[in-house]
Amino acid sequence: MKETLDRTQIPEEETWDLTDLFSDRSTWLSEVAQVPDALAEVSAFKGKSVQDAATLLQLLEAKEKLEERLTRIFTYAMLKESSDGGNPENQADAARIAALGSEAGAATSFIKSEILELDPETLQKWLNEEPGLEDFHKTLKDLMEEKPYQLSAETENVLAAFGEVHSSPFMIYERSKTSDMTFRSFKTADGTEYPLTFNTFESYESHPDTDVRRRAYEAFSDGLRAYQNTYAATYATEITRSITESRLRGYESVTQMLLHGQQVTEEMYHRQLDTIQEELAPHMRRLAALKKKMLGLDKMTYADLKAPLDPDFDPDMSYEEAGDMILKSLEVMGEEYMQFMEKGLKERWVDRADNHGKRSGAFCSSPYGVHPYILVTWNDNMRDAFTLAHELGHAGHFSMAGRYQRISNTRPSLYFIEAPSTMNEMLLSRHILDQSNDTRMRRWVVLQSLGTYYHNFVTHILEGELQRRIYALAEKGEAITAQVLNREKRDTLQKFWGPDVEIDEDAGLTWMKQPHYYMGLYPYTYSAGLTASTAAAQHIQQEGEPAVERWLAALKAGGTKKPLELMQLAGVDMTTKKPIQEAVAYVGTLVDELEQSFETT
Repeated sequence: MKETLDRTQIPEEETWDLTDLFSDRSTWLSEVAQVPDALAEVSAFKGKSVQDAATLLQLLEAKEKLEERLTRIFTYAMLKESSDGGNPENQADAARIAALGSEAGAATSFIKSEILELDPETLQKWLNEEPGLEDFHKTLKDLMEEKPYQLSAETENVLAAFGEVHSSPFMIYERSKTSDMTFRSFKTADGTEYPLTFNTFESYESHPDTDVRRRAYEAFSDGLRAYQNTYAATYATEITRSITESRLRGYESVTQMLLHGQQVTEEMYHRQLDTIQEELAPHMRRLAALKKKMLGLDKMTYADLKAPLDPDFDPDMSYEEAGDMILKSLEVMGEEYMQFMEKGLKERWVDRADNHGKRSGAFCSSPYGVHPYILVTWNDNMRDAFTLAHELGHAGHFSMAGRYQRISNTRPSLYFIEAPSTMNEMLLSRHILDQSNDTRMRRWVVLQSLGTYYHNFVTHILEGELQRRIYALAEKGEAITAQVLNREKRDTLQKFWGPDVEIDEDAGLTWMKQPHYYMGLYPYTYSAGLTASTAAAQHIQQEGEPAVERWLAALKAGGTKKPLELMQLAGVDMTTKKPIQEAVAYVGTLVDELEQSFETT
């Protein structure tokens, strides 16, 4: 295990180039200082924004300019803190933009309130009269759907002013995780000592040595346990905030409010959670049983679920090699898409360093008018190539949307957001399988594909199930404590894995690992995106260019369509559970292939 460095020790080529946002921090500070004047320009429309169609258009255009400006400011500070959250200056800048966000939210809250004062007939008349409003058609229509839940202008202004407070649970969680939480090192039976951090635990989870996996899990659980009550209180605050807002606005439930923003029905939401849990569990239990048998484990524990089935085969891969392979796998997507991929890999869109204070996991941030930024932690193996391909999928999506749509129309519903990223993973898998006749490599790729489905159809869907349970309990008045969260998480895992996997008490602590719980009903959407990309990838394999063109059309559409319409544009009908069942069945074929592979060797 290589040593984790301080940020100042990291070679520049392993970091992202933030000068495309701002040349330096002083330039950023200068831009921050100009925000009050920019807010005043928009605030000047207050009280007269809906006097006629022309004024409404001027307001919406001014709001977009402000949004683009603020996005760059916020992104710069967020990326610096994500790459080095322990740096006091980065922490201070993050706090500065949190306060700035609240100020901006309060200053612009009148826009939504004043537009919602319009009656639908007048709005439609203005849309017909003013051609410039056509670009804002969906934005305005979506806004009008919020009319039944809109509070008074004064109340909306007060809520917006508390924006920094509302986002504090997530900030506290991330700050604690990157800056305060530490884990003890652990020793294996042979006396070897291993250091442990939040980031390195992810590599230990898939370590070929059972003793390393299980002892890393014990040490990691000890670290989580020390913070469980604090994190439970933090998450409970987030839950209370959401429930309180849903009741103030008159929603039937917090679930209805959170899904409203995604433009997803409760039927779609429950169908995704229920179908996957019910129909995928047998396939995943078969996979667990196969691992136990082939690895000669005394028992299959929660710590062993990510154990490599072929532990002696873990392909090394440099960042440069991964980039070349990814580019070849995506050639089917066409020249325009490939231009973005090449820039992303060669022009320092990616921060791949491993340093103290760096946020765990991976993400892609896509500030409009600049280019996406990707955070990963590179460990020189082929698994990292799939993570990189995934985040490049997000980058390609928002690069395409940004080229063809104005900022108001770039972001689709969360229900679709993970489809482009998982599409890239599927194309990479297919490319490697098409290029290799090596039995072990093909087996490794099947395992990697199963890892993608495990991540989205198991890890995230069970996070979604925990959210469903916790929100229901909280709405009934039950206090959300560490004991409740541990109990419900463990029970969720136990029901999915059944007797095939030993779910110990520490498994209940794993709700503390993910930040997604602070992002509304985000976790289940990973499975929706993968369901769509599974279907679309099969269409591409069967049809070629026509299916690719449909997919690219969906990427270019950005947020101009509702999620079901967007998926239909891509050739996927999510109005029934058929695509979900077909995706689950596909996972079953991967497990079949894996079982047959080991039977013949």
